[in-house]
Formats: sequence, C-alpha cells, structure tokens
Amino acid sequence: QVQLVESGGGLVQPGGSLRLSCAASGRISRFSRMGWYRQAPGKQRELVAYITSGGSTNYADSVKGRFTISKDSAKNTVYLQMNSLKPEDTAVYYCNLYFATDYWGQGTQVTVSS
Repeated sequence: QVQLVESGGGLVQPGGSLRLSCAASGRISRFSRMGWYRQAPGKQRELVAYITSGGSTNYADSVKGRFTISKDSAKNTVYLQMNSLKPEDTAVYYCNLYFATDYWGQGTQVTVSS
C-alpha cells in the first residue's frame, strides 16, 4: 500500500507563489515517476508536471517557465514550486506516483484570486 500526503495549497493573489509538497510512504523502494495533475471545476484532470526517478522532467505548456518540479529521493517527496500564478491555475491539485500502477493523493485546493 502506498500513501501520498499533499500539503501547501491555499489562496493566493494573481502573480503570487505557492509550493506544494507530496510525501510518499508505504511499500515502495523507488518510483518510476512522481508528479502533479490538476482538475478545475467542469474540466478533465490534466497533467501539470512530473519528474522521473532519473530526474527528467516534463511540464504542461501552460505552466512552463512558471512552475518547477523537484524531488528529494531520500524522503520520497516531490515539490511543485508555482510562481506567477494566474486565475486559470485555480484547481484541485493531485499528487501522482507511478510504481507498477498509479497512486493518487487526496488533492489540495489552489485558488488564485484577488
């Protein structure tokens, strides 16, 4: 069993920053990749960014240059630094880990509004 615990969401003004964290625990010794997806009201869940065990990263076009994903392998933790936030970034952000199958966190709300 794998558990993902997210933290760091909240309310921020446009142009502001937030950092999300996701700590993985359970029966894993390594992961193929960890990352973040988001789902806005009335929209499908979409990939935001992921990082592989080897350190390769991938970002959605809409967040390139504003968001940075990083990891602490010793802690099985992944971070998402979000800068220059826009109202359209408002969504529930879900942590994802792929290790033979997909695991999901419970989600954390990010609201960008003045």
